[in-house]
Amino acid sequence: MTRVQLSDAEWEFIEPYLPIGEYGPYPERLRQQFEGVIWRFKTGAQWREMPREFGAWSTVHNRFRQWRDASVFEALLEGAIAEAAKRGEVDLSLVSVDSTTVRAHHDAAGMHLDPDALAALEKAAEEAEKARQKGEARRNKTGRTTRNGKSGDASGAAASSA
Repeated sequence: MTRVQLSDAEWEFIEPYLPIGEYGPYPERLRQQFEGVIWRFKTGAQWREMPREFGAWSTVHNRFRQWRDASVFEALLEGAIAEAAKRGEVDLSLVSVDSTTVRAHHDAAGMHLDPDALAALEKAAEEAEKARQKGEARRNKTGRTTRNGKSGDASGAAASSA
């Protein structure tokens, strides 16, 4: 078993970021639960395999979810970066951006389009948008598409009852 234990200095840095509700958790259990979360991700084990020294696995898991939903880990990361910046230990020359989240314009990627091809693509996109809007306008209140302003009901009952 991999033992995870925070030093007192590490805990003093982390503790202010962990919210304490009106009815708990008790601060001494908070440290155990946080160490349990670290253990779980460090080992890659299932939540149910968590040693009892961290408390009940379900309690630690629920606490992790609450912290995740409250953006505690993002705040902790930002706090660590800010602390490192105060010490002059931040080196932004190693920052990397994943290409799946930041898309480059086609010109930046070296792609060159013929002006006629670009105009044809833009025209096709406009026509597709017009067709989509036209299709939305034809939907009646029940969500069925209409034809020429009449219900798509083949029996004609909807048209005759109106």
